[in-house]
Amino acid sequence: MGKTRQAPPAGCVPQRMYTWRWRRFLVDGAGAPRIHGGGLDQAHHWVRGKPGLQVECKWVATVVGRLAGMTTSSASHSTTHPYTREMAMIHRVFRRESRLLAELVQDVASSDTTRAGILAEHWREYSVGLHAHHTGEDEMLWPVLLPHIDLDAEQVLAMEAQHHELGAGMDEVRVLMDRWRAHALSADRDELAEALRRHHRRLSAHLDEEERVVMPLVVRHVSESQWRAVGERGLAETPRNRLMISLGAILEDCPAEERREFLGRLPLAARVMWKVLGERQYRRETRRIRGRHLSA
Repeated sequence: MGKTRQAPPAGCVPQRMYTWRWRRFLVDGAGAPRIHGGGLDQAHHWVRGKPGLQVECKWVATVVGRLAGMTTSSASHSTTHPYTREMAMIHRVFRRESRLLAELVQDVASSDTTRAGILAEHWREYSVGLHAHHTGEDEMLWPVLLPHIDLDAEQVLAMEAQHHELGAGMDEVRVLMDRWRAHALSADRDELAEALRRHHRRLSAHLDEEERVVMPLVVRHVSESQWRAVGERGLAETPRNRLMISLGAILEDCPAEERREFLGRLPLAARVMWKVLGERQYRRETRRIRGRHLSA
């Protein structure tokens, strides 16, 4: 006799069935899990799968989309403008990861090519994300902003010029990273670590200036739909299997109130997915990359 199929939680409306390893999950026509009435605990039981589960359904984009889409419609107790707060959340990730990369590379033992390979791949993911962030600003944010400003145009153009300078520095790091990855020589490691420290200093100065000088102009002149379009582009360029990693990176250093506010704006299904799968996936990723540097 065949095994009895487990019944879905109360209120699930099956329209499509996805199989994730040994666990099945009912998904509606819009690609979103229909979790109603059963409560968070029941939904947790229903979604939970084996460690390492990769989230592939289209609906999961809503998890990061609420931030990457730059949603500003919800009320906030903070006096900081939503644009400024959301940009600061993204910048916080790049500040932290650029600092950690220099520290982690410097800590690698000579000839440890396995560890060098892990960090080289992390640098690749980081640099792709930073390049996409800067390109999105250059192509979608500054062109919207510039027609509204005259005396301040030089400040905006300076941001674009700094993006090019940072890109040249990242090209230098890429060359040094490839060389170090091959044999993990200590001399190559030290040269690479110094280049990463320079990158971190320059990036931090750029982000500080952007938040201090340019974001007030963005708040004044960019509409909500224009702001959202910048984030939606960034979301579209994020690989689907990295969405939960991206969400974890954003949430990691959030103050408790900011974290609760952001998670509270997500649909129930998205909160469940983050709680039962995303947090575990992000912890596993940070352990693999940071090793003994578990605290950022």
